[in-house]
Amino acid sequence: MGKRELLHCGVLLAGVFLSAVSQVLLKKAALRQYASPWQEYLNPLVIAAYMLFVGTTFLSVFAYRAVPLSLGPVLEATGYLYVTFFGVTLFHESISHKKLFALALIIMGILISSAST
Repeated sequence: MGKRELLHCGVLLAGVFLSAVSQVLLKKAALRQYASPWQEYLNPLVIAAYMLFVGTTFLSVFAYRAVPLSLGPVLEATGYLYVTFFGVTLFHESISHKKLFALALIIMGILISSAST
């Protein structure tokens, strides 16, 4: 894999990470109480989250110019790891044995797929 492809893979990973951050912002906004339904959707956290989602779409479009289609879903699967990490560290969620097993399968799939690409 050349420098161009590696750069685009990094851009795709950054987009996946930012997508996970935007999910955290949406969850933080959902945990708050609002006086009206309009305030639920028109508050800084929600607006920032959706702006990040739009930005990650552009990052994905740019990244897929050089990222092989067979590698894209593998890199996007790292989002499950980011979301789990944020859930545990920021929201103090617990990880069941089933979730740990699923994460282990995801990591093994990422390693196997990236090694064969």
